[in-house]
Amino acid sequence: MKAWTVAAALLLGSACAVAQTAQTAQTASTARKSCDDLKAEISKKLDAKGVVGYTLDAVDKGKEGDAKVVGGCDGGTKSLVYSRGASSSAKSTEEKKQ
Repeated sequence: MKAWTVAAALLLGSACAVAQTAQTAQTASTARKSCDDLKAEISKKLDAKGVVGYTLDAVDKGKEGDAKVVGGCDGGTKSLVYSRGASSSAKSTEEKKQ
């Protein structure tokens, strides 16, 4: 009976360790994403929802200001921030018209 209890405990412990390793690997792969890739992903989602007049900028970690942080990139050294208002391409188009 003790052998079964020990075997079950070892099996449960190893299953938890594998699950934790998989979760850590997934988090690490997300953190290593380049800022341009993450920016493209989030822009695609926002455009699909019909959001207009926004900017997404990669800034150094800790220098986000009032903008909303929507992701981390470059191994966690930068933050991707979302701010409402005219996008940079819309601003440059307006400036060219004037």
